[in-house]
Amino acid sequence: MAGLIRQSDIEEVKARTNIADIVGDYVSLKSAGVGSMKGLCPFHDERSPSFHVRPQVGFYHCFGCGESGDVYSFLQKMDHVSFSEAVERLAGRVGLELHYEDGSGAAPDHGNRARLLAANQAAAEFFVEKLGSPGADVGRTFLGERGFDSLAAERFGIGFAPKSWDELTGHLRGRGFSTEELTLSGLVSAGDRGVYDRFRGRLVWPIRDITGQTIGFGARKLLDDDKGPKYLNTPETPVYHKAQVLYGLDLAKRDISRSHQVVVVEGYTDVMACHLAGITTAVATCGTSFGVDHIKVLRRVLGDDSGLGEVVFTFDPDAAGQKAAVRAFGEEQRFAAQTFVAVAPEGLDPCDLRLKRGDDAVRRLIDAKKPMFEFMIRQLLGQYNLDTVEGRVAALRAAAPVVSDIRDPSLRPGYTRELSRLLGVDLADVTRAVTAAQHRTRSSDPGAGSTPRQAGTPAEPAPREQPFSLVELPIDPATRLERDALMAMLQHPSLIGVDLLQRATQTTFGNQSLAVVSNGIAASVAHAADQDWLDRVLAEVPAPLANLVQQLAVAPLPERTEREITRYVRDITIALVDRELLRLKAELLGRLQRADAANREVYSTLQRELVRVEAERRSLREE
Repeated sequence: MAGLIRQSDIEEVKARTNIADIVGDYVSLKSAGVGSMKGLCPFHDERSPSFHVRPQVGFYHCFGCGESGDVYSFLQKMDHVSFSEAVERLAGRVGLELHYEDGSGAAPDHGNRARLLAANQAAAEFFVEKLGSPGADVGRTFLGERGFDSLAAERFGIGFAPKSWDELTGHLRGRGFSTEELTLSGLVSAGDRGVYDRFRGRLVWPIRDITGQTIGFGARKLLDDDKGPKYLNTPETPVYHKAQVLYGLDLAKRDISRSHQVVVVEGYTDVMACHLAGITTAVATCGTSFGVDHIKVLRRVLGDDSGLGEVVFTFDPDAAGQKAAVRAFGEEQRFAAQTFVAVAPEGLDPCDLRLKRGDDAVRRLIDAKKPMFEFMIRQLLGQYNLDTVEGRVAALRAAAPVVSDIRDPSLRPGYTRELSRLLGVDLADVTRAVTAAQHRTRSSDPGAGSTPRQAGTPAEPAPREQPFSLVELPIDPATRLERDALMAMLQHPSLIGVDLLQRATQTTFGNQSLAVVSNGIAASVAHAADQDWLDRVLAEVPAPLANLVQQLAVAPLPERTEREITRYVRDITIALVDRELLRLKAELLGRLQRADAANREVYSTLQRELVRVEAERRSLREE
């Protein structure tokens, strides 16, 4: 068994890793000022971004739920890995060989999750190799008939599971994986005759997490004697949770974040068709309905807080597609982005559409998307006989709540008029029905006020209690100055300089919590230029105040450009020192007034001290 990773290696990996790059694999980050980034918190649902990342100090903090830490704790919480696994993963990413206290290398089974991921990756390589074998003709034919060549198969990592009882099992055992690991990973199943390959005689798609690691597989039936389902997926495992996984997200995340658009399709081949046609924001669920957990993932990647993004759903026009549309509409208001529906002509899915009409037809399908509300209204009205009074009244009752639920109030009048036109009902009657539906929504929400929470929107979770929190600090000018100066000192110590840092930490703090943080800075000031500056400060403060230090270290500063930030951090630190000098000046003047003028020695000493204080103030202003 390997020993502990050397502390120097842990620090080196952290120094070489940009935390924003790691967090950016999970969260769409935007600039929040010089050296600061923010996005939607991956640890709780929120409408506005309160999750801040400060790459320069290597820390993140959410001002909504209180989660904070460094790049290692982020990976531990997001991927449920151990500390050692987090270090080893990042070391591999930056190409650093780790050393262990006993001189050994990493243990071959250093983490259960890592072993399962390794087994999945080995299986993916096995399947890809088998796709080129003579026995995989049926798989290659299937791909070719759907317009996918070998380059497309390679791009998406498609493979073939041979029609064998345990060929994959034997291969992976030969690679050092145990039966327990293979069973836990979902690659093999157990029966009366022992363990056997879960996927046999099928075309196989690797299912990857957002970082690109293979966590499971989806396999399509090809042979007539295969009695299994059309699509067979990896079962729930410690690394694969289908309700949280979207196929293709690892390939699409960059373009989703950049374009603020995501296209949700229904299958693996649809994702392939869209990407090959230039719709590189397409993703699909994996053997389950589109749900709340999928929305949480997409909102983080979209940066879904401005309402400017687009979520486009493609549905088959058959009964199953209509059912899927209703489910998606039920969750629509969990997005801040605008939602749309794209339905191809003749009931073609994107894969068939590309095959029959080419790539341009797939692009036109997405361009011709219709707002989700318009789609749902038309679907609802299609269920009633609008040629009768009774049918029109029933349709109005069904459709009015849909219009009343539209988040953007500027859109409601237009949809109200459109509903009136489609029904052939007087506009005033439709307006009254929509208003009444809106009132019913408000009254059903006990927390509703002048701006009620929309139906289906999760309430913002209350921040957890914290003994020392930035948001709990008093807002008087004196405390604000102390807070802002400490933020500057923690975030940009090199711009301030050691001399000014030392002087600032010698000042008197009125807030006791901030005074302790100042003491931690004072004890660490010799390491202000080091990569582990913040870690050293954290080591100097009591544990209950560590959270406050991290908040101060990531909270956004008010200036936006590099030049402004340099001037700001020095000015705010100088202001703190100047406040101390003013206090000292007032104290000296009081003592001078009370001093006996006959005692020339005391009188002269006080005067010299006053001159020194004024000279120091003048020197600060000239910097």
